[in-house]
Amino acid sequence: MNWRETLNRLALLLAFAGGVPAALAGDWFERFKDEATDAALHRFLYAMPKGGDLHLHLTGSAFPEWLHDIALAEAAQGVAYYVKTRIDNCAVEVDRVDAYLLLHRTVDQHRLATLSACERGEYQALSALDAEARAAWMNSVRLDAPHEGRDEFFERHWQRLGDLLRNPHLVAEILYRNMRAFADEGVAYIEPQVPVFGFLDRAGTPLAPEAVLAMYRQRLARADAQAAGVTVRFQLSALRLHADAERVVREIYRLASEHADIVAVNLVGREDDDRGHPLRFLDTFRDLRRTYPGVHLSIHAGESARPDSHVRDTLLLGAERIGHGLNLIQDEQTLLGLRHGPYLVEINLISNLLLGYVDGFAAHPFPEYLRTGVPVALSTDDRGMWDSTLTDEFFVAVREYGLSWAELRALGRNSLAFSFLDEATKSRLLTEYARRMDQFAKDFQRRGEALLDDVQPLRRGFVCRHYGLCEGEGDKEGAHRGNG
Repeated sequence: MNWRETLNRLALLLAFAGGVPAALAGDWFERFKDEATDAALHRFLYAMPKGGDLHLHLTGSAFPEWLHDIALAEAAQGVAYYVKTRIDNCAVEVDRVDAYLLLHRTVDQHRLATLSACERGEYQALSALDAEARAAWMNSVRLDAPHEGRDEFFERHWQRLGDLLRNPHLVAEILYRNMRAFADEGVAYIEPQVPVFGFLDRAGTPLAPEAVLAMYRQRLARADAQAAGVTVRFQLSALRLHADAERVVREIYRLASEHADIVAVNLVGREDDDRGHPLRFLDTFRDLRRTYPGVHLSIHAGESARPDSHVRDTLLLGAERIGHGLNLIQDEQTLLGLRHGPYLVEINLISNLLLGYVDGFAAHPFPEYLRTGVPVALSTDDRGMWDSTLTDEFFVAVREYGLSWAELRALGRNSLAFSFLDEATKSRLLTEYARRMDQFAKDFQRRGEALLDDVQPLRRGFVCRHYGLCEGEGDKEGAHRGNG
């Protein structure tokens, strides 16, 4: 045994005892990174235990093939969906033109029945689409082409999903599918932003938010969801651009105060539209705090390439976590205030790239935040539309910024420590996370890449396109392996 091997073994023993610098304890990981192919690194990160995902929009986290399968399954309950596959220039009212010109919009049988005979002829049953039309429909809710960006995402993706997002049974199934997929990646906790307004039952009758929440809970209580082993809590959000956004904030604040599984309130929507600027809501949040105790806030802010004061102003609203925080790097005084907590920035690398908020990963401020003491955690945002996973976020972070083992551990720990879980559950998950990471590191040092021989990572379109990880595995867009 040479001196380096002796030192590494000593470092490992001391690390398990908590008595060695993390960088030294992770020397084995540095050697692995130096020698590993991209495919091996991705497989390693897929197998690596993970903490939580604190920033995911549930309805944007459904992969298109999930949407297709779940929608077709609703036929057994008497629900049918139809997709707009052509435009026949039917006469429409002026205020409906934009919606009318949107191909691949999905409607249910109730809405279809309200359309003119001409418009009904523009739709095909989802169940009757041929392979080409089905692929086009799925691609219409993926952000996967160079010319696409934030306008396509904000103004068309959600509108195309249409009536799929009015069915709470379908959205509850998306929740379950996410639990199962996150479990396959070794994730312990998710905190999805779930919709509760605008839902109809299968007969077309409006549902109250409490009824929708009850359906989510019923799905979570089923044996297959319990078996996934992923802890779930909810966030509720308000679209900040709407004229009645303050009313919605008051309603979700009330719901969060009354239901223990709703752990936070959020504001969402484009920040380059000044109708939703944070200080618009300052009086509303101050008023609500006089009425309701203990409601947490995790609010989108700084999702912009232009400098502004949105992160600072969002902290004034009472936010404990900042979603994105991309332009925080341009607000130096606020950046200094965030070093070493108590706030966390939820980082969404792939989202920021695909929506054009950074020109490339080299321009992203994430490593600056991480290495100057700003608490951060990686998350997936709308991963179904990015065609990516939480593993992919870690892969980008390691490959582009050379993350150390200590930094990987810190990211996972932050995602649990800054969660809005009750303290007992948080403590249990943190302890279990540390144990799982220790065991994974120990096993990998003992067995090397042989530990990963049976690992079948889910490789979706983003890493296929950007890093070529699916080359040699068939069609790059179709090389979706694992439980997808």
